[in-house]
Amino acid sequence: MSLLAASRSESTKLFTTSIWWVLAIVLVGYVGFNAAALAFVFSAASTGALGGEGAPPTPADGIPSLLYSTATAVGYVFPLLIGTLMVTSEFRHKTLTSTFLATPRRGLVLGAKLVVGLAVGLLFGVLGVIAAVGPSAAFLAGYGLDTDLTSGDTWALIGRMLVAFVVWVWVGIGVGALVRNQVGAIVGVLVFTLFLEPIARLAASFVDGLGDALRFLPGAAGDALVGESILTAASGAGGAEPLAWWAGGLVLVGYAAVLVVLGHFVSWRRDVT
Repeated sequence: MSLLAASRSESTKLFTTSIWWVLAIVLVGYVGFNAAALAFVFSAASTGALGGEGAPPTPADGIPSLLYSTATAVGYVFPLLIGTLMVTSEFRHKTLTSTFLATPRRGLVLGAKLVVGLAVGLLFGVLGVIAAVGPSAAFLAGYGLDTDLTSGDTWALIGRMLVAFVVWVWVGIGVGALVRNQVGAIVGVLVFTLFLEPIARLAASFVDGLGDALRFLPGAAGDALVGESILTAASGAGGAEPLAWWAGGLVLVGYAAVLVVLGHFVSWRRDVT
């Protein structure tokens, strides 16, 4: 079986289930809510509407890109989850046996999942960008602030967000290939992305030198690739200089590559029954 045929099979397995559209709906709602809430606060603060009498308004420079990056800053867990589920669902529902019988070359099956991951990552990226940019631009325009939607830098930011969504799906595929147990993989992803790394990055604000090491964590690398993040802004990157966007991208791709390779040799080649 060719890579094209295997990719078509993997695409059918994913898009004929409810996993992808359920996560897509939650992604849009979650990112949209956070973007709208932050856009209201920042827009009102920039015009002085939230300050007390005589309080100076918050500078509006850089606010549009910060708000638009909400798509990846709070939404990157969704492509990570869909990538993980693309693999662990096969272990859980015992469909991997028939998959390997139809396509004995296991590396080809994993490669096909990466190809489908590219498509679903772009799909989730577009949805996330719309969910973040839509309400953010509406609030900015409503308060008379520049949306920066005509700026080339803004569209470069959006392009990097789409790339980040794709790579996060690949990271998830690597996690799923390495950790066969679906519950364990999902719990591990959620604990790390929602608790461990954010807490560590915030703690870096109070510990000298810690930020230099933590900027190589997956979430920090993803934020560096995009170029903006509310978490990076809140933590101040722990006093460390963030990675360049291309370096952040390489680090994140490195995580995906290492996880996929380890998953292939440690778990993927083992018996599935």
